[in-house]
Amino acid sequence: MSESSANFVDATRLLMGLQQVSSLVQQFGDCREPEEMVRRATDGLVEAFDCAFARIWLMEPDGQFLRLVASSGLYTRLDGSFARVPLGAFKVGKIAQNRIPFLSNNLSNEAWVKDRNWAIANQITGFAGYPLAIGDRVIGVLAVFSHRPLSPEFLEVLQSLCTTLAVMIEAGQRQRQEERAIATLRPGSPTPLLSEQIAQWLPPTRLSLVGTERVLSPAIACLFLRLVEVLHGLSCTYCRLSYEPHQVILEAMIVPPSFAAHRLQDWSEAAFGEFPLAATGLRGTLQLLPNPSQNVLQVALQLPDAGAAAGPTVRVVCTRAIVQLALTQLAVLAGLSVFPFASLADDADLPLLTDDPAAAAHARRVLWLQTQAQPLPTLPATVLGRIDLDITPEQLRQAVETVLQDRPWPPTLGEELKGLSDREREILGLLAQGLRDRDIADRLILSESTIKFHLNNVLSKLQVQTRYQAIYQATRNGWI
Repeated sequence: MSESSANFVDATRLLMGLQQVSSLVQQFGDCREPEEMVRRATDGLVEAFDCAFARIWLMEPDGQFLRLVASSGLYTRLDGSFARVPLGAFKVGKIAQNRIPFLSNNLSNEAWVKDRNWAIANQITGFAGYPLAIGDRVIGVLAVFSHRPLSPEFLEVLQSLCTTLAVMIEAGQRQRQEERAIATLRPGSPTPLLSEQIAQWLPPTRLSLVGTERVLSPAIACLFLRLVEVLHGLSCTYCRLSYEPHQVILEAMIVPPSFAAHRLQDWSEAAFGEFPLAATGLRGTLQLLPNPSQNVLQVALQLPDAGAAAGPTVRVVCTRAIVQLALTQLAVLAGLSVFPFASLADDADLPLLTDDPAAAAHARRVLWLQTQAQPLPTLPATVLGRIDLDITPEQLRQAVETVLQDRPWPPTLGEELKGLSDREREILGLLAQGLRDRDIADRLILSESTIKFHLNNVLSKLQVQTRYQAIYQATRNGWI
């Protein structure tokens, strides 16, 4: 019984290790920079598990080398002989290549150890390495060296840490890249060429450029960059950016994962399902050409290019795909630059065209899209105007330019106050001072029901749903 029990996981030791990892994760849970995350992780491993030293390597963009980014404990330098490890070289490179965790408590006798005398002199006995992976893609390796033997349960502990750490690192890297992309698309900021931005996502050896490159409109560049982001996550093997007289084409080739081989068409449509609608809205096309016999998928995004758009930049976020498409096309016809993905244009100052109350609540300038099939909800005070799909492109552009100046649309909205009686204006002014209905009634020597009657008339005349919207509209436009 004792012999068989020795083969089972020590539950108590595992539970204690997982609790230590949970505390460790909390220490770097507020980090946003990947470098700070990995440094806190190695510091925490050394402290919590009494390790000799701990290191983390992250995969370089070309996928051929691992770069040392954090080292704590006995060694803290990042520029030594193991600063860059080729994929498949040494034990760290093999862990990244094969995605197999490894643990040894006889380090000095391992054949792969470069300097056994070093291990003996420094009394390094234990070694554990674990890949940092997102799905089937390795983004780095964590390695721990110990003066004491490491238990088999320690690999399970590292799995918990590495799973969380990999997700956080990936999110931090993506946020940084998106921030850079957004910054380059802001008015007044230097605008790098599209190939330079793509090179931040794909290794240069996988990208070729055909034709004379030119600056694209923010909306066009945004859609190309979003596609490249997806291609990066799918391990794109080839990418070509072609500039033709009146259009730009991004062609790519990827090898889908093995599980998609028998349903390549379905997998490709799911992987790129967000792009056809966005491309159509910009008067372009997305082509997916699966080749099941060779297990290869070709992707081609073609967008028209008439030079950088001179009109204002807007965001379009609608609750239904067909409405999103219609409003995006209308905005393009109006000469507006449209960000087809909110995640790459998360700027509250950009005018937002929407029929989604949740999206409107996080923007500063909103043009509300009212459809016949949708009842008018309680709108946030950030709504500066209302439009519908019957609006002309010229009117839509005027509406956007108007709200950019923090003025209401349509302009006649400001004239609605003229329809208020003197009593209604007086009550609205007292309401803006924070007085309750009862207080207003006492001050004006009226009944509370009369105050409510006047306020309902105010809401009706100003075409708003709540008193707060009426107050906001009146104070924003200097009516009270």
